[in-house]
Amino acid sequence: MSDSERPGWAVRLRAEREARGWNKREMARRLLRAAGHAYGSLDSLTRQIRDWENGRHFPRDWAGAYATAFGVPEAALFLRPAMAELPDAADFDDELEALELARRAAASDVGAETLEVLEMVVDEFAIAYPGTPPAELLRRVRRTLSYVMQLLDGRKTLTEHRRLLVVGGWLSLLAATCHTDLHQRSAATARLRAAAQMAEHADHPEIAAWCLETEAWRALTDGDYQRAVTLSKGAQTVAPKSSSAYVQATAQEGRAWARLGARPETHKSLDRVARLVEPLPMPDRPEHHYRYDPAKGDAYAATTLSWLGDPSAEPYARRVLARLESAEEGPPRPRRAASARLDLSLALLSADQPDEAVHLTHAAIASGVLVPSNHWRAAEVVAAVEALRLPEAAELREAYRGLRTVGEAGGPPAIG
Repeated sequence: MSDSERPGWAVRLRAEREARGWNKREMARRLLRAAGHAYGSLDSLTRQIRDWENGRHFPRDWAGAYATAFGVPEAALFLRPAMAELPDAADFDDELEALELARRAAASDVGAETLEVLEMVVDEFAIAYPGTPPAELLRRVRRTLSYVMQLLDGRKTLTEHRRLLVVGGWLSLLAATCHTDLHQRSAATARLRAAAQMAEHADHPEIAAWCLETEAWRALTDGDYQRAVTLSKGAQTVAPKSSSAYVQATAQEGRAWARLGARPETHKSLDRVARLVEPLPMPDRPEHHYRYDPAKGDAYAATTLSWLGDPSAEPYARRVLARLESAEEGPPRPRRAASARLDLSLALLSADQPDEAVHLTHAAIASGVLVPSNHWRAAEVVAAVEALRLPEAAELREAYRGLRTVGEAGGPPAIG
């Protein structure tokens, strides 16, 4: 395939490698080193490098490692929009207009370059999700979805049509997640239905499984724990066994069993998650919402064990919080850190350590990053402190009322 027939990013990957005098096997070694993988098949990665340089597939999971290995900014190497920084609305609209202009200049209704950029945008949104207010991210997702809908109405090949459906499915799923965080139930239901339909038409079982897993999370926050178990099992049935959706659905099942107080089932689920997570390498962008990694396994174990009232929750929760607060463990993830503080607070209350529990709960409530769909978790700790008749209970309840006041309208009712 000539340079003119390959995507620009594929041409750049080969040019950067050859400029350094590296063969494909050496490139594979450097990618593994840049990604921090303790293991990996050089032969398999070498074959993938050949496919990437020919433009057959985009190196989605290895883009960051490529940038590190070459010492070139990822945005420059792949010409990917810096969505993780989420520019303001005007800048974002300009980016969509630029994408539309490039599409028209290529004299195509869709085109490979447009699809590649949209697929990268989906990843950037998923990476931005843990650290971005859901209402802000939702605005960006909705604008992009609108653009995708326009493209679906145009002429395209069957392959282009399927790729657009997949992009639309991921965007609809992420929109549903934002609506759920904002406790906008009707909108979340509609978005999930749309995502499931696109997944069906595109024959994409992973998106279908994530739809069921998201429904399971909603059922869990609603207190319908048995339905959460059923939905989690359904997601595992649909999901590819090697996918992040399968691991996440297994973890979600364990959390639902914990809320039901079913200890044997809870520990079985946790053991299954541990076995699934053990061989997983740490991804170069662990904050990606739809990519499971070993750190998420510990976080889910901490939550599950704290809900079960298991004393082993405390060391898990401490490790998770220390990792999230370490500058050496990737970019800040304040929303996950706030949840980890609530997990540790519950564990400490079970271990009769209320002083630290109160302090951590105050910190989580005052962080300003708890989304409305997680307010009930703070309320649960507040109610547990009140049940102990601690003198700090009144102040903690007042802080929680302040959280509810500044939060989105229509959140879940307070506990206690």
